[in-house]
Amino acid sequence: MLKKIATDKAPAAIGPYSQGIIVDKMLFASGQIPIDPATGEITGKDITEQAQQVMKNVGEILKEAGTDYENVVKTTCFLAEMADFAAFNAVYEKYFTQKPARSCVAVKQLPKDVLCEVEVIAYLG
Repeated sequence: MLKKIATDKAPAAIGPYSQGIIVDKMLFASGQIPIDPATGEITGKDITEQAQQVMKNVGEILKEAGTDYENVVKTTCFLAEMADFAAFNAVYEKYFTQKPARSCVAVKQLPKDVLCEVEVIAYLG
């Protein structure tokens, strides 16, 4: 059985999708961008500030699902510019200390022209 995750402490979906879905003991979370859930506005002008907000949003979805960063097994990270890779990693490594499997790619454009987006898969066991 599928269980939808929804929290007002992370941005509401901006399309026809859920913030996350739990199936069995796994959470599949949708990509998070640097939107402040309280205002609905993009937070931060540079990659460091935007990555911080993204990580906060990811953390709130993990919390709503009953888990945390330590149980993330896979991340997919999207950057608007690969030149931001090192600065993004400096923020990322503060949250994902157990070093889950990861893909990180540069894309042509992200929703709302943000600089980064992160999605996660976490074990809930």
